[in-house]
Amino acid sequence: MGKDLEQLKQRFPLLEYLQRHHWTGRPVGNGSEFVGLCPLHEETRPSFYVNPHKNLFYCHGCGRGGDLIRFVELSQRLSFRQSLSYLREQLAPAAQLLDHTAAFYQLQLSRHPEAAHYLRQRGLRDPAVIEELGIGYAPGGTLRSHLSDLGYSLELLLEMGLIGAQGQDAFCRRVIFPCRQNHRVVNLYGRSIGTAFPHRLLPRSKGGLFAWESLRHYSHVILVEGLFDLALLWQEGFRNTTCAIGTHLTPLQWEQLRDSQDRRVDIVFDQDENQAGQQAARALTKRLHRAGLTARVVHLPAGQDPNSFFLAGARGDDFIRCLEEAESP
Repeated sequence: MGKDLEQLKQRFPLLEYLQRHHWTGRPVGNGSEFVGLCPLHEETRPSFYVNPHKNLFYCHGCGRGGDLIRFVELSQRLSFRQSLSYLREQLAPAAQLLDHTAAFYQLQLSRHPEAAHYLRQRGLRDPAVIEELGIGYAPGGTLRSHLSDLGYSLELLLEMGLIGAQGQDAFCRRVIFPCRQNHRVVNLYGRSIGTAFPHRLLPRSKGGLFAWESLRHYSHVILVEGLFDLALLWQEGFRNTTCAIGTHLTPLQWEQLRDSQDRRVDIVFDQDENQAGQQAARALTKRLHRAGLTARVVHLPAGQDPNSFFLAGARGDDFIRCLEEAESP
């Protein structure tokens, strides 16, 4: 185990990992160390030191330090074993494979009129939002040859669930949302534009809350159930919206949502006829209250979700009124 750990650290030096995740440090002294703002807490004066030769870090502000694995434990809120799995996945061909797949699908979106037509049907028209979310399209029949040309084996494509047993594209005729964590694609969500089952994710973790890196510093967060709900709210200017892809939060998503005691969370789940969405919203609201956060349930007209709410003609001001009338437990 000790030998494997050292090999892992050598293959992924701490400084390289930090720089990949957009940490900026400047050399100090004789250049044997780098200093910058601490990624583990908010500060205005750099106190986070990295020694690339020893592969260690220490922050004089929060008093935390250690090696690469310890940094991943602290920054990702993972256990020791989970941190090892996370790092191995970052190094594995799988991490780059999903990035390549998402980029390929994104290129296909403008090449297939049926995909653009579907987005317009769902009310998504802003090219900037579509680009920022990295939305793509899987036409089917071309992914396998593209990835094979990049050097990926059929065995890996099958193992990842990108290709079915018959060699077909698993996401055929689906609009694709890449799910990112720490700026890497960790899963793909596909929404069928035809008659196939509407939702599809790869058989792996769906990652953290959607786009969390871009909104984790908001003191007011809107949590929705689906990615088209999020896309329409972003389009209407509610950029503090995130999504768990469903009503069930994973342990990581739960920790992300409650990582600031000053945060208010407004939950806008689907207004289902069977009340499943509202029941899940009320249960999550109570759980957040017990954890010390302010949380409320937002009610939309019967049978609607944020996507259909705007498709029915609502505007941003209408949604603000719904927020104002939100219910606390």
